[in-house]
Amino acid sequence: MTTASDTIAAADAGRLLRKERRFARINKAAGWLDALGFAWVTPLLKIAAGDNVGEQLGELKRVLIIPLLGIGMFVLAWGMLAPRVDTSLGALPGPAQVWEQALNLFADHHAERAKEAAFYARQEERNTALAAAGKPEEVKWRAYTGKPTFFDQILTSLKTVGLGFIIATILAVPLGIACGLSRTLNGAINPLIQLFKPVSPLAWLPIVTMIVSALYVNPSDALPKALLISAITVTLCSLWPTLINTALGVASIDKDLVNVGKVLQLSTLTTIRKLVLPSALPLIFTGMRLSLGVGWMVLIAAEMLAQNPGLGKFVWDEFQNGSSFSLARIMVAVLTIGIIGFMLDRVMYALQSAFTFQTNR
Repeated sequence: MTTASDTIAAADAGRLLRKERRFARINKAAGWLDALGFAWVTPLLKIAAGDNVGEQLGELKRVLIIPLLGIGMFVLAWGMLAPRVDTSLGALPGPAQVWEQALNLFADHHAERAKEAAFYARQEERNTALAAAGKPEEVKWRAYTGKPTFFDQILTSLKTVGLGFIIATILAVPLGIACGLSRTLNGAINPLIQLFKPVSPLAWLPIVTMIVSALYVNPSDALPKALLISAITVTLCSLWPTLINTALGVASIDKDLVNVGKVLQLSTLTTIRKLVLPSALPLIFTGMRLSLGVGWMVLIAAEMLAQNPGLGKFVWDEFQNGSSFSLARIMVAVLTIGIIGFMLDRVMYALQSAFTFQTNR
């Protein structure tokens, strides 16, 4: 016969089990939240699940409150000190002026998109009228040629750095694996790595420009010459971290694994796929994260000199413009570059967490 105490004990056991399951799900999600830059959500979830409030508030203070205080102190110091710095274009803009220009750039983007929509609407109306009047030979379709907005230039920069990063990864990972597996090849390649790794994008850009201009004589609209020049410059400056870390990761794998592959007479490709890559993947992704960060920094200088539409050209154009709000717009671009760089790193870190988890579980 079931007593009241047994019923209460069973209910308590059930609640405890459900609580443990909730914490297990939260701990599983914590790694992904941390990878995406949302580590502060985990303490809130644990508080909601019934964990120790004091302990989780301490963790929330560490991952959210203290960083926000640091940002707040920076913004406060910026607002106080900026008006005291006089430049040829006036006082250095503070947070309020920069925020105002950010809103203006957003409004400019929407106004430009409205102009584009009106242009295509008028073109559609005109061509429809010409076709109805029996004049199909006069029907013409033209692309909108308005100036790129700030957000268009952000998209162009992301496209450029993405292309350069993909090319760098395609070149660096296989070469790094080969260097890690072969001491002879590593000895031959290492001097070249040490020679070219410190070279500035400003030195690469004229050479790349001349080579691309000579070989890429019929550029397509999807891949303009200036974009390709910037992307190749990004590639030449960003492939080294991936190459070095891949070679290091492959060279550091357990030699017993390689010996097992030899005993089983595995082919080279099978050895790389089954043994080498799973062990070296964390360092490969570390190199890719570093390469993407380097590529994003290099891109701005490359776009300035190559005059490829993007954030670099936006900064240069505003600098040349010399208007009263140019400094504020440049600072908007600087903050945007930093935020996008942080987001790109978080995305790569999330991918690293996903792939290394899949290979190690």
